[in-house]
Amino acid sequence: MNPTPTTVPYNDWRRVAVPALETFVPELPVSVVIPYYRAHDTSSEKLARTLATLEGQSYPRELFQVVIVDDGSEPPLACPPRTGLDVRVVRQERRGFGLARARNTGARAARHDVLLFLDSDMLVERNWMLAHARWHHAVSDAMTLGIRSHVAVDDIDLETLSSRSGSLQELLSERPTDPPRVEKMLAETDGLTARIENPFDAMVGADFGMGKGFYEQVGGTDESFVRWGLEDYELAYRVYVRGGLLIPIREVPGWHQGRWSDDREAKRRSRLGQLGKTEHLVAWHGFRQPQPGRIFAVPQYVVNLDGRRASVEQVVRAAVDVLADPVHDLVLRIETDAKEGDERLLRLRDDFGPDPRVRVAPALSALDEYPHSPFHIALPPAVFAKGLVHRLRKGIGDAVVATALLPDGNSVSIARAWALHRARRTGRSVADFGDARTMSVKTLKLRKGTGDAGPGAATRRSWRFALGLARRMAGPAWRKCRGRAAGAPG
Repeated sequence: MNPTPTTVPYNDWRRVAVPALETFVPELPVSVVIPYYRAHDTSSEKLARTLATLEGQSYPRELFQVVIVDDGSEPPLACPPRTGLDVRVVRQERRGFGLARARNTGARAARHDVLLFLDSDMLVERNWMLAHARWHHAVSDAMTLGIRSHVAVDDIDLETLSSRSGSLQELLSERPTDPPRVEKMLAETDGLTARIENPFDAMVGADFGMGKGFYEQVGGTDESFVRWGLEDYELAYRVYVRGGLLIPIREVPGWHQGRWSDDREAKRRSRLGQLGKTEHLVAWHGFRQPQPGRIFAVPQYVVNLDGRRASVEQVVRAAVDVLADPVHDLVLRIETDAKEGDERLLRLRDDFGPDPRVRVAPALSALDEYPHSPFHIALPPAVFAKGLVHRLRKGIGDAVVATALLPDGNSVSIARAWALHRARRTGRSVADFGDARTMSVKTLKLRKGTGDAGPGAATRRSWRFALGLARRMAGPAWRKCRGRAAGAPG
């Protein structure tokens, strides 16, 4: 069994050929990673209930292990007694809220290539592991998203959980429950298969699955998150922009031990404290509200300007147009084949080297340097247009790539990063993953001309600059002098 990268268009996971849950026969082993911290006296009891529901899994016992990562509890967590599971306890030093680091620690300690992440206060149905794993048997770059409700279960003992004949849903049906927050979104997007830009909004960090290789490729969970909230959201965003397939697991829901209202105010404060940090990392317009002058760690647009066959003056003019775009949330990469020490490269670095939004002759490819920026734009040499980024974004709509062909055979294009990553992994064309659109030069308001290019251009530019500087410095004296030269009375 060798899962392969997804080849379906958009996020249409329905096109992946997987067997029905009732007929699925698992072959791949699974590692269940459970972060744990003894925050309350009841923490170990909740973990025991979680393990009790894992003992009742329909997945073959010999095909899965459980890795519990103790985030510096005092006293340290010992290997749970009286369990028939293959359990390994790994301990890490406490450094604040260590959930993100615990997931990565567990992933590294896991023996198997299919990772299922489960919080230590979750209860799962018998087919939970089957429901997730069948997708990871087929697709190597999928993220399966569990759906959870919140319910109080403090009065339910282990014997009741282990010996029940029916489902958890039947056992808990009479209890007050906070329903899944994502159900409305799933209903409105046909289970995340609609052409939306935020399927990662359905992420539930307490219950999700990924292939180990893809988890490592996207960078795992960001360990700089040391407070509760949004580390799972940011991870799902990276999975999406990297071209991962986000699949909601609706047929087998999970249950969080405790109502959502428990510690609600503390959760709200912690989440608010994470918003500024997350805004730098999630370049989605629905989450980030960029203002002119702001610079973010992950820009929304990566503009690649091909400066290899243009004069320095043309490159400078095109770069200035890009940087003046009303869409400010971008980075500009000036690509040139000039060698170190070349006069051309020195001039470009003099002009743009200190600008934090510009990379001159970058060493990495755009997709490697900015893998999590959602839009990548390619500009040929000597193409000028103010407001071009905004018009390109409008032109692509919900397509995966949009291109304007120029009379000289060059083109201007904008593409979605998730489709570029998916094309790279599969060796296919970007257009295989969604609609490809054609834009007109007229619509983009492109102008291709010499402008300040050609012989004498630098001199003309220098004279205009000097003249403008003199005008500003002279102020009223300049205007008076200009009036006399025009024949006006002194």
